Amino acid sequence: MATAKLESHNQSERKVRLVANLVKGKKVPAALEALTFLPKRAALPVKKLIESAAASAKLEGADPETLVVKNVIVENGGYIARYMPRAFGRASMIRRRKSRIKVELG
Repeated sequence: MATAKLESHNQSERKVRLVANLVKGKKVPAALEALTFLPKRAALPVKKLIESAAASAKLEGADPETLVVKNVIVENGGYIARYMPRAFGRASMIRRRKSRIKVELG
């Protein structure tokens, strides 16, 4: 079983989960092909993670063509706090959400 992690991706976990659920359970070549043509911003980082996990599995002696995307875990990775001026001299917080992605191949 090979894994790859991305600790801090600047996109909300809800949007990344849409892409992650698309590739769960697929074989690695099919998942990479689906992500190549998917018009979502999260498709590229997830594709790179699957390629990275497949490369590390190849070093361990497994055949990347027969591997399956066993699990893709997307978690909240915190947020960057920014402030925006509002009426009457107030300021409101703007939260730029981040996500943490982990891919497991089996």
